[in-house]
Amino acid sequence: MTNHILDTQIEYLKGIGPKRAEILKKELGIFYYRDLLHHFPFRYVDKTKFYDIKDISSSSAYIQVKGIISNIQLIGEKKGQRLTAKLTDSTGSIELIWFKGFKYLKDKYTSGKTYIVYGKPSAFVGKYNIVHPDIEDPEENKNNIPNQFEAVYNTTEKMKNIGLNSKAIHKSMKVLLNQCFDCINENLPLSILNKYKLLNRKNSYLQIHCPTSSTLLKQAERRLKFEELFFIQLQLIQSKLFNYKKLKGVKLEKVGTYFNNFYKNCLPFELTNAQKKVIKEIRKDTNTGHHMNRLVQGDVGSGKTLVGLMAMLIAIDNGYQVCMMAPTEILANQHYNSISKFIKDLNLEIKLLTGSTKTKERRSIHENLLSGELKILIGTHALIEDTVQFNNLGMVVIDEQHRFGVSQRAKLWKKNTIPPHVLVMTATPIPRTLAMTLYGDLDVSVIDELPPGRKPIKTFHGYESKRLRVFGFIKEQIKEGRQIYIVYPLIEESEKLDLKNIMEGYDAITRAFPSPEYRVSIVHGKMKPENKDYEMDQFAKGNTQIMIATTVIEVGVDVPNATTMVIENAERFGLSQLHQLRGRVGRGGNQSYCILMSNYKLSADSKKRIEIMVDTNDGFIVANEDLKLRGPGDIEGTRQSGVLNLKIADIIKDEILIKYAREIAQEILKDDPNLTKSENSNMKQFLEQINKNKTNWSRIS
Repeated sequence: MTNHILDTQIEYLKGIGPKRAEILKKELGIFYYRDLLHHFPFRYVDKTKFYDIKDISSSSAYIQVKGIISNIQLIGEKKGQRLTAKLTDSTGSIELIWFKGFKYLKDKYTSGKTYIVYGKPSAFVGKYNIVHPDIEDPEENKNNIPNQFEAVYNTTEKMKNIGLNSKAIHKSMKVLLNQCFDCINENLPLSILNKYKLLNRKNSYLQIHCPTSSTLLKQAERRLKFEELFFIQLQLIQSKLFNYKKLKGVKLEKVGTYFNNFYKNCLPFELTNAQKKVIKEIRKDTNTGHHMNRLVQGDVGSGKTLVGLMAMLIAIDNGYQVCMMAPTEILANQHYNSISKFIKDLNLEIKLLTGSTKTKERRSIHENLLSGELKILIGTHALIEDTVQFNNLGMVVIDEQHRFGVSQRAKLWKKNTIPPHVLVMTATPIPRTLAMTLYGDLDVSVIDELPPGRKPIKTFHGYESKRLRVFGFIKEQIKEGRQIYIVYPLIEESEKLDLKNIMEGYDAITRAFPSPEYRVSIVHGKMKPENKDYEMDQFAKGNTQIMIATTVIEVGVDVPNATTMVIENAERFGLSQLHQLRGRVGRGGNQSYCILMSNYKLSADSKKRIEIMVDTNDGFIVANEDLKLRGPGDIEGTRQSGVLNLKIADIIKDEILIKYAREIAQEILKDDPNLTKSENSNMKQFLEQINKNKTNWSRIS
């Protein structure tokens, strides 16, 4: 919308003014007329139905009554003061009560006048009343836009304190629509509107805020949801096309000595078909001369690191340097150690660069990178420092990328004249709807098989009464030479949360598993890095049998001999985190187990999460359920993207519409990639408005 009226600051709208405008800006981010227009209702009140007072019962939900108000009076004193009134129709009367805002309300209503009252009735001493009812003067609405369903808007306490409740927002919305209706320009071609039977844009905004029928309301919702999702897809697909057509990538033409030697002589196990498929996709991408931007999704333990390494070996065979960036020192160390073992017979130099790297070692790394002698660099965000300069960087592998900010990732991307190929890896499976909106400009590969010999982890739910049985099971596993993780949600006691903290847990476990028969490690985030590394190293070497830890081990500990994961207070963890923790076991050939310990009192959501964990090991099923339970705003990495600030569409409920919008966007851009055709001009103009003053980091997101 480029019309100047919709760009008017919100304080100039009749009934708002500077004071209310300030609150709207702070509370809802509403600065301009167009922002208010996009503040959509979250539900509607059916204004066509009126109740008789005599029909009100204790089972009545929200009701609408028309009658005469009388006996308006303040009663009580000080904190007990309240405003009351009587509402009477031809069948009886009911009391209206206000405990707040009555100083403002007591002169607002005229005794003996007819009003429309809406609210939830409640019973007190055998009589019904409505507390804090919404009241409308039917005379005031005569000249306004008619509507049969009244929109209800989200508000905050601060807004209500200055009279900006849902009713006031709705009133302002009607003023806005009366003033700006003709300024709402269509942004979709007529061909799309006709072909897909979409309501035009003006009427969609009118019907979403002031519906005149349930049919038109549904049509308006469908149109505006489609519009929102369609322009997201248009941006993502255009970005992808731009990358492919305009951006050069280093051409990796051959698969040479390093890759072939590794494949024939160094592979620790035979690649799965899923791994082979992803490597072929990477090989195809990097041989085109275009820039690769590929996301590899794979469940915990599916062999993503090995795929990342083989992609890096292709780059090295073509004379380029490579790097892998991980979000934590623990994970960077793990990648360094595992890749070092993989390539120990290849005569390739590999180095680790983190915040803990000593100055002398750091200087040596910088020199060898610049000379081109150092081929593989593994590290944390230390890799993006300006002092880290490559001779010819050809491939960047980013692990658990959602833990990095987009601008951080972009710095790596710029460390070569021709942008290096980017391979993004994540062990957090992304639901299809989320992938289509969040990563729609990337090519996506999925590793959906576990390496041969891996057995599915068996997951059980246990209450406190099962504690001794769990301890007995742990002793059996240790007797068989296996190792155990026990994870706690807190480090220290919390007065607010009745949880087992890790120090109490350590005391309890060391009593149940006494030395010298049993050896126990402890790891948590408040330990010094060297102490943490020592304890982890002891466990990794098999010198300790039980590791008591916080979620610091969620990523970065790879011990194939660890077969049992006990998670205390499992109800306190999110689904994604439970799945990540469970993935720390089952990494060897032995049967592994995950035991979820919880309190007896569980919320419905907690019970559902635990049931899902017990029922499935499939990370994609877990991710989809997590999305349903938590919503996209809470899924890691989606907040920073900016893509999912949806105003009306729902990433979960509108999966079919997302797919629909993507297919239509692809169809249009295939025919007219730059939107230069006259029928697409309004679409192009709207897209330019969206992209105005917006940094495009999407090429590395």
